[in-house]
Amino acid sequence: MPKPAVALDLLLLPSWLVPVEPAGVVFQNHGLGIRDGCIVFIGPRAEALKCDAAQIRELPGMLLAPGLINAHGHAAMTLFRGLADDLPLMTWLEQHIWPAEAKWVDEDFVRDGTDLAIAEQIKGGITCFSDMYFYPKVASERVHNSGIRAQLAIPILDFPIPGAASADDAIRQGIELFGDLKHHPRIKIAFGPHAPYTVGDENLEKIRVIAEELDAPIHMHVHETAFEVQQALESKGERPLARLGRLGLLGPRFQAVHVTQVSDEDQALLVESNCSVIHCPESNLKLASGFCPVERLWQAGVNVAIGTDGAASNNDLDLLGETRTAALLAKAVAGSATALDAHRALRMATLNGARALGIESTVGSLEVGKAADLVAFDLSGLAQQPIYDPVSQLIYATGRDCVKHLWVAGKPLLEDGRLTRLDESQLTAMAQAWGRRISGHDE
Repeated sequence: MPKPAVALDLLLLPSWLVPVEPAGVVFQNHGLGIRDGCIVFIGPRAEALKCDAAQIRELPGMLLAPGLINAHGHAAMTLFRGLADDLPLMTWLEQHIWPAEAKWVDEDFVRDGTDLAIAEQIKGGITCFSDMYFYPKVASERVHNSGIRAQLAIPILDFPIPGAASADDAIRQGIELFGDLKHHPRIKIAFGPHAPYTVGDENLEKIRVIAEELDAPIHMHVHETAFEVQQALESKGERPLARLGRLGLLGPRFQAVHVTQVSDEDQALLVESNCSVIHCPESNLKLASGFCPVERLWQAGVNVAIGTDGAASNNDLDLLGETRTAALLAKAVAGSATALDAHRALRMATLNGARALGIESTVGSLEVGKAADLVAFDLSGLAQQPIYDPVSQLIYATGRDCVKHLWVAGKPLLEDGRLTRLDESQLTAMAQAWGRRISGHDE
């Protein structure tokens, strides 16, 4: 491509550059140029070195990729990490998590837990995450300060929740926050009806109307377990997805989280309505919720993204590890070793996530004109050698400790594995203090 007419702010020179779009491509000895937070140049190293650049960064042995996109989580639940392990979903929720939330969740909890989650995600190569948790205004302030990118889904249930006395109150707060952040460069607001079994038709219809008026996404746990689907059939006489379709919620702005139960009719609905599915394999495995048929959905044309879910049911926010699990699980579920190959797995964790969140024109791939949301993975270690396909090594042989640098809109949030805006030791001490309080060991 032609040399930029104006000087670059930063020129990156990695060993490998994986744009994700076009699919399956790996560039060796290429450079990427950034100006004003955007990618303005991608080309061979020799051409790149002809560019004027305020800063040139050599990244030997590193793979430069789009930042990972964690398309579903509950950020502040990092403070409940490991609180109630090895339990079935409804027992875990009703007897442990909901009571703990009622007791502990306030603005301070959300502020500290969200900071902890943001730091963990940046260190793991995540440049954008979707959050669905209480006090979303507090979370938005933490996202703004940290420099990361996020979608904040306003949690809506038929009963009172921390920070919202009713569904109407939650919806009102959501509309207000949507208006306040409408022009924010990194934060997007979605509406988050919790699940079909916690939100009735009347509130779902209100959410549909408002989301349509605002052109806002809807983010919802759907078909998480066979029990959920069976219960819906017994009580309402239809599957949850069919009900959501009848109410008019399904569409390209609808983000269906989990989706472990997929009949032929369900799949036809997902395809026809152009919904995105957000797959959370490790949480689903840990809670024995079921298996999302990723390969079948992908081949049918459904956009499948990936999320970690909350740290209370995962127990980490490691999207690179999640992607590896997703690739391996997809093969077992499909009964095919060719299902979800490494390149498609990386696409699921980047561009597919951007599509699900409705921000694919801004991020998700390394293309000129897109925001410079980037991550550099160090593949020079012993455990990655020899390298035949760097994307395969990234997915199947690399852990998040290999994340060295991360930029969001061209700004460095991680330098040589160190956070630039957040204090790791302070966050660790804060999390330990919460742990002592919640466990009753505070002195």
